[in-house]
Amino acid sequence: MVTIRCREVSFPNIEAVIFDKDGTLENSEEYLRNLGQKRARMIDAQIPGIGDPLLMAFGINGNILDPTGLMAVGSRRENEIAAAAYIAETGRGWLESLAIARRCFEEADRIFQNTPPSPLFVGCLEVLQFLSAAGLKLGMLSASRTARVKEFVKRHQLNDYIQLEMGVDEGPSKPDPALFIEACRKLAVEPGATLMVGDSVGDIEMARRAGAAGCIGICWGKPEAAHLEAADVAIGQLDEIQIIK
Repeated sequence: MVTIRCREVSFPNIEAVIFDKDGTLENSEEYLRNLGQKRARMIDAQIPGIGDPLLMAFGINGNILDPTGLMAVGSRRENEIAAAAYIAETGRGWLESLAIARRCFEEADRIFQNTPPSPLFVGCLEVLQFLSAAGLKLGMLSASRTARVKEFVKRHQLNDYIQLEMGVDEGPSKPDPALFIEACRKLAVEPGATLMVGDSVGDIEMARRAGAAGCIGICWGKPEAAHLEAADVAIGQLDEIQIIK
């Protein structure tokens, strides 16, 4: 066990740290914005006039992705359901609406499958190496599909440091504490000895409800972000996570 310190806050007796992916380790804002725009355009091509409302629902305004919006923090399933709800407002049945949303999402995925990968935020690799070398168990818990989490870990050669690659495929999504509890179970640690590091309210609420040792909010370059107020401490870059003993 170690004591981790971020700014003025210390977390004693820590055995593990669980990280979110998008917006925390992966600088995926551009990719998510472009993917959301493509999904909205493809649905609009079938149902004219629905594109702009969908972009608002996704949390996309021009070239800005809302860090608290659906594309940034929601699971694939949650985004599909939201899109289907807008489609259903045009008078279509629910099953048809869901099928249209799913087809458009799958087609957008195919279009983006060869897109260059989003980079790690600067300094992330060094922090993961440092924490792993200190004997901490490290995991990744994302609202993305598990396959995308595994692709991310493999692409950036993080397998030597990340011991848990967990996404949301079916069942509960963030902020359901069951996800964090399951992640801790797979790492063979107690939630009370585990820190959560994430960039969203969902990350923070999930970990707090699960009894985590603490919640570190990160907003790269903007630690004063309002949506991180519920975190025990907010940081602007990952290397602010320090081990003091």
